Amino acid sequence: MLEVKDLVVAYGRVNAVKGITFEVGKGEIVTLLGTNGAGKSTTLRSISGLLKPVSGEIWFEGERLDGIAAHKVVERGIAQSPEGRRLFRQMTVEDNLKLGAYSRKDSSGVKSDMDRVYDLFPVLGERRTEAAGLFSGGEQQMLAIGRAMMSRPKLLMLDEPSMGLSPIMTQTIMRTIRELQADGVTILLVEQNAQAALSLADKGYVLEVGQIMFSDSGRNLLGDDRVRRTYLGAD
Repeated sequence: MLEVKDLVVAYGRVNAVKGITFEVGKGEIVTLLGTNGAGKSTTLRSISGLLKPVSGEIWFEGERLDGIAAHKVVERGIAQSPEGRRLFRQMTVEDNLKLGAYSRKDSSGVKSDMDRVYDLFPVLGERRTEAAGLFSGGEQQMLAIGRAMMSRPKLLMLDEPSMGLSPIMTQTIMRTIRELQADGVTILLVEQNAQAALSLADKGYVLEVGQIMFSDSGRNLLGDDRVRRTYLGAD
């Protein structure tokens, strides 16, 4: 579904992503792992059209994406739930969700998808008229994911969805990611909680200072000594 080929992305004269290549198959959960500054979020922002690559190619369902505007990327079927959630805090839950569907014209489908978000996250339905800024971190993360889902994406990119959340809330978010995969959504997951991410992932790529150092299935990476030492705190 998604192919990233020799991608280079820079901030000024500094290359944050240094020629990475990876792919995401339809229906998969694929995770990008790495410490802060490894280039994970930069990669997602490039796929979303928010950053222009220096070089390389991004292909989605056989069509080239790099160089097109961010709103066109959404229309092609890619949505991102960004790091930090980036909600409209003064707006209600329902209005935040409606903004996620801004490019759609099918009002009945939008209503159906909003109901699906409320099924996934019942607390959002119960508090749909309340301002997003009143919610806890976990509830805001639910809303950020729900907002991204409102564009009805084929590929959903999640940037650090468990950041700052309790272990119980992290489990809820990870369980929801699995449910979304069962619904047919392909997922590209950036996550510092390597244990949780690899337990979900069909495959993973480990980035260090803008380069992919190694990759494998989620199961194999969980048992990889390099991953265990660096990301899982194991001896």
